[in-house]
Amino acid sequence: MSQSLECNPMAYQHILVAVDLTEESQLLVRRAAELAKPLGAKLSIIHIDINYAELYTGLIDINFAEAQHHMLEDAQNQLQALADHADYPVSHTLVGSGDLSHEIINAIKEWNIDLVVTGYHQDFWSKLMSSTKQLLGVVPVNLLVVPLES
Repeated sequence: MSQSLECNPMAYQHILVAVDLTEESQLLVRRAAELAKPLGAKLSIIHIDINYAELYTGLIDINFAEAQHHMLEDAQNQLQALADHADYPVSHTLVGSGDLSHEIINAIKEWNIDLVVTGYHQDFWSKLMSSTKQLLGVVPVNLLVVPLES
């Protein structure tokens, strides 16, 4: 008995890859593209940057807004480079700043995402402070965690 794609709960329609813009980001995008291809799913890439202005409350002679703008612009350029080498059409390259979980959940709602792909380093520090762990209890869709070499 064959199931149509509409009835198959694993027939994803829109896959979001969360990247940190390290070398491993290419691997994550490639894996997500390999999954999206046979499904004909949309593929989008997201990077969430830290909002440094929210973290620092003391006096400092830096224009945070300008620095943040340059960081976001640089991140968008890096995402576009990842998209250009994805070997699959990328629907959206999204850059945000702030809380990772909050921004991912907003993207899921806004872009009708039904699968989030992220990576996980299996080293000591990642076990203590993993951004992927932040997503585990809050993401309202399936989460594919790809192990990355440390």
